[in-house]
Amino acid sequence: MKKIITKDYHRHPCFNAEVKGQFGRVHLPVAPKCNIKCNFCDRKYDCVNESRPGVTSSVLSPEQAGVYMQQVLEKEPRITVAGIAGPGDPFANPEETMGTMRMIRKNHPDMILCLSSNGMNIGPYIEELAVIGVSHVTITVCAVDPEVGKEVYSWVKDGNIVYRGKQAAEVLLSRQIEAIKKLKAHDITVKVNSIVIPSVNDHHIEEIAQKMEELGVDLLNCIAMFPNVNTPFGHLPQPDKKTMASIRSMAEQYLPQMRHCTRCRADAVGLLDDDKTEEFRSCLSACSTLKPMPAHKRPYVAVGTLEGILINQHLGEAKSFQIWETDGKQYKKVEDRPAAEAGGGIKRWHQLAKILGDCRAVLVSGVGDTPAEIMSKAGIKPVEASGFIEEGLRVVYEGKATERLKGRNPCADGSCAGTGTGCG
Repeated sequence: MKKIITKDYHRHPCFNAEVKGQFGRVHLPVAPKCNIKCNFCDRKYDCVNESRPGVTSSVLSPEQAGVYMQQVLEKEPRITVAGIAGPGDPFANPEETMGTMRMIRKNHPDMILCLSSNGMNIGPYIEELAVIGVSHVTITVCAVDPEVGKEVYSWVKDGNIVYRGKQAAEVLLSRQIEAIKKLKAHDITVKVNSIVIPSVNDHHIEEIAQKMEELGVDLLNCIAMFPNVNTPFGHLPQPDKKTMASIRSMAEQYLPQMRHCTRCRADAVGLLDDDKTEEFRSCLSACSTLKPMPAHKRPYVAVGTLEGILINQHLGEAKSFQIWETDGKQYKKVEDRPAAEAGGGIKRWHQLAKILGDCRAVLVSGVGDTPAEIMSKAGIKPVEASGFIEEGLRVVYEGKATERLKGRNPCADGSCAGTGTGCG
């Protein structure tokens, strides 16, 4: 697949210190969950008194983030970067993250898209990130030796499995290395953040820098640990400026260094040297209370299809959905969007509702009662249909009765052609 847009990397103030006073960024706090537990991290919500990663005053849905983004740009047109940096990890919240990125790209095609992740679960989404046009990704790597890493992380969660100790560090490091290689293979600029923790990994930064150079990383950001009293490392001192200067000078033998990092909040907005997070706090709060967009105003329709001509896949068997839109005259396919993974019971349908959250309807050959109810409650009309895609789209967009589209429901007589992975 080919990227849809080429970005001007020089307008990203975090990657280019020379423009930190000209261009700004907005962090969209749509990712509250995290899949690892770092011993220095304390994620807080509704916190207005701290300025550090993992903190936000509100959490937004993708739809709310779209409204907030528009309001930010109206008041601060110097914003050139839209990023997701928590307050958890973007890919512990993949539906919200990908939905937000798709929406920002559609509504603001010239915006630089940026993500900051621990790297644990980003791998499966990298190809789509490249297609959307996400040009900058930051991966936080605090150890490249599991013996060091086991001291940094309390646990690492992979699906329903929780790893601890050295095994947790090994799993995370493996995923991080794979992710960085894949990001570079897709021509995405990669910055690595390394949190410098006294007596834990401060002696290990050179090894990290060496390994990241081998992987083709573009920029290294050594960040002094912020002591959080409610964490296992809360008793450790924050590395002083002299120590950090020495570490960065050493690491610069291997990779260019970021020396102007402001350790941004998950809801940061403005220029790096002219932060406006406080000014936009009431706007952020107001957007977090917005109700979901009415179904008739959602721009897309999702379609379950095998070959792109007919509506011929059951909701439960579709591994991806075609996403369509109309300009009032003709219909246009926007993209192929991955479905939620099979298994997981009812959770799968809630995930799918988030994935299709910008769709007014989903056209499929059949759907079970449970997923139909969940889709409907999320404002997505499940339409059982057979025949040509364009006819189904016409009926939905023109608000006509959808019963006319309905073919024989294969679930009703036991002849379902699904894979047995759960139609609902």
